[in-house]
Amino acid sequence: MQIYLPIAEVSVNAFLLLGLGGIVGILSGMFGVGGGFLMTPLLFFIGIPPAVAVATEANQIVASSFSGVLAHLKRKTVDLKMGTVLLIGGLVGAAFGVLLFNYLKSLGQVDLLVKLCYVVFLGVVGGLMFIESFNAIRRARNTQATPVPKRRQRNWVHALPFKMRFRTSGLYISVIPPLLIGLSVGILAAIMGVGGGFIMVPAMIYLLGMPTKVVVGTSLFQIIFVTAFTTMLHATTNYTVDMALAVLLLIGGVIGAQIGTRIGVHMKAEQLRVLLAAMVLAVCAKLALDLLLQPAELYSLGAAGGH
Repeated sequence: MQIYLPIAEVSVNAFLLLGLGGIVGILSGMFGVGGGFLMTPLLFFIGIPPAVAVATEANQIVASSFSGVLAHLKRKTVDLKMGTVLLIGGLVGAAFGVLLFNYLKSLGQVDLLVKLCYVVFLGVVGGLMFIESFNAIRRARNTQATPVPKRRQRNWVHALPFKMRFRTSGLYISVIPPLLIGLSVGILAAIMGVGGGFIMVPAMIYLLGMPTKVVVGTSLFQIIFVTAFTTMLHATTNYTVDMALAVLLLIGGVIGAQIGTRIGVHMKAEQLRVLLAAMVLAVCAKLALDLLLQPAELYSLGAAGGH
């Protein structure tokens, strides 16, 4: 069933979009990531222009993350105070990111920037995750031989000023690192159409020392508001949010997130991470190939500089 997307100016199969939304929703529920870092490149592959994919995907992440947060709020695994600090940084970052996006769009360089950002980030994040989860699986097999080292309680983060108590996470740390993490995630949300969970989740565990069970819900809580704000800015300044595309991805995403949350409970964390890392590296390789290989048609006709 073909459907015409007015803003993207392409026809796509509606069931394909529902399926993509569902797959990314499942990932969102399982790993606590918004899923945009996989969905946006998948949209490139089916012919959606990068500027439209980024702006519209931010919209879809809002829904799948909201669906995931409800499940975590029931379990009381959301640190609302930490989420708010991350959110303040996120909103500032998103505003700056959209300004940069608009400037590059006026130069006609935005498509290349988005794809290059994806290749770099997916390569680095996928590689690090794969190594880390592979080592975790090896350690799990050798548990009898060596006791698992306890996480260091103090690092440079604890020496910074402006400390605040986060009761749900059991932390008393400076607000500067969470603000900086939020800021960088906000910029990424605007330029790449991602929730930023794939950077925020490791940063919250390893930099801030938050308990893993609280991290996923808190990450999703911040993602909802930052991506909603980003979508609003893109819609009012770029006019690149395609509502028909967003609705189809949204329906698939909400259903998928509920399924993913249930699957995640029954799988080991190390297995989940290896699986996610492999998918990230596969998408990265495909994007890199598309950038390096000469296209079949060297020239394509399109409206220059928007409407």
